[in-house]
Amino acid sequence: MLDVRPGTQLGAEELNRLRWQCRRGLLELDLVLERFLERHADHLQAEHLALFKTLLDYTDNDLLDLIRARAECREPRLAEVVGWMRNC
Repeated sequence: MLDVRPGTQLGAEELNRLRWQCRRGLLELDLVLERFLERHADHLQAEHLALFKTLLDYTDNDLLDLIRARAECREPRLAEVVGWMRNC
C-alpha cells in the first residue's frame, strides 16, 4: 500500500526533470508514467522516489513489460513501486 505520509517535496526543477524522463518512445509508457507522477509525486518518500528513478533507467520495453505484468519484477525493493505504477 502507498505510504501517504507527507513525502519528499519535489522542487519545480526536479519535478520538471522527472516529467522529461517520463517522456519515452512508447506512448503507452508515457501515459502510465505521467499518471504515476500526477498521483504520487507529492506523496513519495525519498526511498520510493529513488526507486522510481531507478525504474526510469530501464529500457522502454523492459519497463512496460514490468508495468503490464508481462515480466516479473525480480528486485523486491522495486516491486512495490511497480505495483503502484500498474494501478495507474
